[in-house]
Amino acid sequence: MTTLTQLQAVLDVLKLAERLKFELRHSYTSSGRQESVAEHTWRMSLMAVLMEPHLEQKVDMVKLLKMVIIHDLIEAEAGDMSALDVLRNPSLRLVKQQREIQAIENLRAKLGEPLGPEIYELWFEFEEKTTYEAKVANAFDKLEVQLQHNEADITTWEEIEYDMSYMMDKHVTFEPTLKRLKDLIEEQADEKMKASGIDTELIRSRVLAR
Repeated sequence: MTTLTQLQAVLDVLKLAERLKFELRHSYTSSGRQESVAEHTWRMSLMAVLMEPHLEQKVDMVKLLKMVIIHDLIEAEAGDMSALDVLRNPSLRLVKQQREIQAIENLRAKLGEPLGPEIYELWFEFEEKTTYEAKVANAFDKLEVQLQHNEADITTWEEIEYDMSYMMDKHVTFEPTLKRLKDLIEEQADEKMKASGIDTELIRSRVLAR
């Protein structure tokens, strides 16, 4: 039987998770405001639901959704550090990892058995990208980011994000359907940049030369 202590732990984590509604990410929405972590996670979850029938390999949908929903939960405690910040200052990568590991360990302790260890293991599975579900979840993570960039005003893009629009291949090569979805999202980015007078051929050449 579920105890009051277990239910209180759930409420405590839900209270913590409420922070994700106002923890802002680097990405902007089409309305011109920054998106929240919660909004990113919600659309990743929707991507999973809508794409599941099209994946060429059977996926454990319950596991996939759990992984998607909890992958950024640690940011309620650790905060969001964008990939751009880490690219600009690689020393931040270790700081980010340490904060996130401490946050997931705190969540495991707070929730206790049996949920704490399950959340903990799913988070590390997502990070390690070894299982099919983890690879799919990570692909959705990267694709949703680019999709949001495509929907934001081009003036919110940093120059490095022009390059990143053509750097998603490594996240989708394992799944043909996700590769095709990536191509569509990449085409949107390409058209958006061209419409703003950006030389996308030069950017493609720069990315290929890396």
